[in-house]
Amino acid sequence: MAEFVRVCEAAVLPPGHAARVEIDGEPVAVFNVDGAYFALDDTCSHALASLSEGELDVRGCAIECPLHGSKFDLRTGEPRCLPAVEPVRTHAIELRDGALWVALRREQRV
Repeated sequence: MAEFVRVCEAAVLPPGHAARVEIDGEPVAVFNVDGAYFALDDTCSHALASLSEGELDVRGCAIECPLHGSKFDLRTGEPRCLPAVEPVRTHAIELRDGALWVALRREQRV
């Protein structure tokens, strides 16, 4: 796994919201689910839409793609419904001194 990179202050990402950040030119979506933070590739594995622009399902800990409605589990990156069948990568995220830090997972999921 890569080194952690500071991406933003946690205060700019209130509960129930998402944000798009870039790390080494790669788009990453970060999410706040009632104070628990998650990070995954920002690009839907089905149709290249930005997941950070989708509807966040706080109760189900999932994000819905704004283009075709696929849902992805924020904890695992696994799709929960069609049309997506391929997962998206999850990334390590930590809260340190009021800021969010993300480490990209370089390997592809199989």
